[in-house]
Amino acid sequence: MSPDFSLPDYLKAKTALIDEALAGYFSEDSPRCRLICKAARYSLLSGGKRIRPVLCIAAAEALGEKAVDVLPAACALEMIHAYSLIHDDLPAMDNDDYRRGQLTSHKVFGDDIAILAGDALLTEAFKILADRKKTPKVSPGRMLAASREVAEAAGYRGMVGGQALDVRMEGKKGELEELCAIHRLKTGALLRASLRCGAILAGADKKALDDLSAYGDRIGLAFQIADDILNVEGDSRLLGKETGSDAKRGKITFPALLGLEASHKKAQELVDEAVSFLGAFKDQAAPLEAIARYIVNRRT
Repeated sequence: MSPDFSLPDYLKAKTALIDEALAGYFSEDSPRCRLICKAARYSLLSGGKRIRPVLCIAAAEALGEKAVDVLPAACALEMIHAYSLIHDDLPAMDNDDYRRGQLTSHKVFGDDIAILAGDALLTEAFKILADRKKTPKVSPGRMLAASREVAEAAGYRGMVGGQALDVRMEGKKGELEELCAIHRLKTGALLRASLRCGAILAGADKKALDDLSAYGDRIGLAFQIADDILNVEGDSRLLGKETGSDAKRGKITFPALLGLEASHKKAQELVDEAVSFLGAFKDQAAPLEAIARYIVNRRT
């Protein structure tokens, strides 16, 4: 990695670009749309690390593409993530009161509007992915392939399927293999798809796509291990949500199965493996390497 590369500067610039673009969505002010748009924006613009859209952009940049050419897709990925958090926080799921330091959507708007806001975010994401006017430089074939990639990762073969397994395993004793399967679906699938989406839109060949997929598989699991660890030893003031909730709900986690020390070690091993797949991209992969290392060292 180039010694001149600064991840904080990179994340600051990309997050500002993404936030500015996101602010343009759900801005309709007609009486019929006002409440649902307000609820969607409440969660979409509440901050966050923007890891998924940043990964989409970083993958495209590693292939020589400009961030602006994949920015709509990056925004769509963040909308899908925001929808998943709204639904994850609902009383029927994790029943969380706070997210990113503010009241969760259902606490502000009620369960009904929160569910519908999540639905609106999900469906708008695919409208954006299919909109030729937003990405005129990208071929229809690439747009279709990227949309299919994201749909599979967000649906029952990916994030939704992982969440269903996670819910069903609460209070039960699980094995490591089972836990890895849940995490790869619940968290890893959309992170991997974010990379593949950016790469597909940038015209990646099979080798580049395979390398970015292998990188994504490993950082996806490492990201969730880090989340499990933060739920045990993180600072709730920094996280903006309650810690210790996994243990209270009887969830199977890496710290519960392996202990904290082994969990830290496993996450680091996965990151080292992930970085080993970036060699062909040379200095253009500096953001991806730095993001991988940030994932296991973050405090939020």
